[in-house]
Amino acid sequence: MSTEKQDPSRTANVQVISRAAKILRALKNHPKGLSLSQIAKEVDMARSTVQRIVTTLEQERFVSSASSNGGYRLGAEIAMLAGAVHRDLREDIRPFLIKLSYQVNETVDLSVLDNGKVLFVDQIIAPHPLQATSQPGASFPLHCTANGKAILASMPRAEVEKLLPDHLQQFNDHTITSRDELFKELEVVRNHGVAFAREEHIEGICAVGAVVVDRMGNLSAISIPLPATRFYGNEEKLAAALLDTCKNINRHFDFK
Repeated sequence: MSTEKQDPSRTANVQVISRAAKILRALKNHPKGLSLSQIAKEVDMARSTVQRIVTTLEQERFVSSASSNGGYRLGAEIAMLAGAVHRDLREDIRPFLIKLSYQVNETVDLSVLDNGKVLFVDQIIAPHPLQATSQPGASFPLHCTANGKAILASMPRAEVEKLLPDHLQQFNDHTITSRDELFKELEVVRNHGVAFAREEHIEGICAVGAVVVDRMGNLSAISIPLPATRFYGNEEKLAAALLDTCKNINRHFDFK
C-alpha cells in the first residue's frame, strides 16, 4: 500500500480559490456592495485574508469599488463571463421558447437575475399588432414582475431579504409595496411553481413566469408577457403551457 504526500502549495492554491469563490458568492447577494469587514463576517474569514483576496480580485476586475459605501461589488469581468454563460443558455433554451410561443401565440421571454434586477437575455416575439415586448438587455424590478417573482420564490428567504430594497418602488396602484405582502405571495408561488404579474409594473401589461435550472444549478426565468385584455380569463391555460415547457427544459438539462 503506497501513500502519496499532498503538495502543500497545491493545497494552499485550492484553498485560495475556494475562499475567492465564497467572497464572490457573498457579493452576488449584495449588489450595493459590502465593506471588507462585512465580507469577512459573511464568509467567516479574517479581515486581512479577505483584503488580500479582494485586492487580487480587483486587479483581475472580478470585483470593483462600490462608491456608495466605500466597499466592493462584483466587477466587469464577472459580467463578461456571465454574458458567455447567457449565450450558451440562449442556445440551449431557444428551441423550447419558440415552441412555447407558437403554442400560446404570445411573446416569450428568457431572463436571469442580475445585480438585484431581472435581466432579459432572449425573446421570441409573437405576431400580434398589440404585444408586450422588452428588448434583451433591459432590466426590470424583481418585486412586481412575473419573472422576478418566480426567481425570488426559488431563493431562500434570507437571500431574498438581503436582495430586496427596504422600500419596494411603487409603479402604479397595482404594485405590491409591502415586503410582508410580497413574501406571502412568494409562498404561493413556491407552492404552485408559477408567478403572475397583474399590471403591477406597467398598467395594461400582465405576465406569467416560472423558473428553470441549468446544469450548473443557475436559475433562469421564462415568462409570457401580454396585454391585459388577452391575459384575464386565460391565466390557467398560459400557466399550464409554461410549466410544461419548464419541465421539459429541466429534463433536457438533466439528460445532457
